[in-house]
Amino acid sequence: MVVQKSFTVATPGRGTVDITRTVQTMVRDSGIRTGICHVFMHHTSASLILCENADPDVHVDLETFMADLVPDGRAGFIHTAEGPDDMTAHVRSVLTTNDLTLPVTDGRCALGTWQGIYAWEHRTTEHKREISITLYGEM
Repeated sequence: MVVQKSFTVATPGRGTVDITRTVQTMVRDSGIRTGICHVFMHHTSASLILCENADPDVHVDLETFMADLVPDGRAGFIHTAEGPDDMTAHVRSVLTTNDLTLPVTDGRCALGTWQGIYAWEHRTTEHKREISITLYGEM
């Protein structure tokens, strides 16, 4: 069986938003017990990550690392149509990922104890981001 659903997440600006509960609810409601959950972000300036869910300092440190690696207004970027964070957001998205593939076991994504699913906004302003999940599996 294949099930596909979408949802929108509001981001407050740069940083992570935990979408684990939403994804897990969609998996549960699909009725699929065993299979694969593919999560896809429909944007080029935000991404998805599977990350530590217990200590928020991990997310702060990730943002600090990205800021050092790809700073806003970096010299040499010519794509700045939407501001100094424009190309920066695109590079950050390419360095991370726009999709995740997760196992479904017993009707839920089989995440590790400290794993959560996050939308990572790379723009400095708030956005609405569309995310689709496609589930393949058996009831």
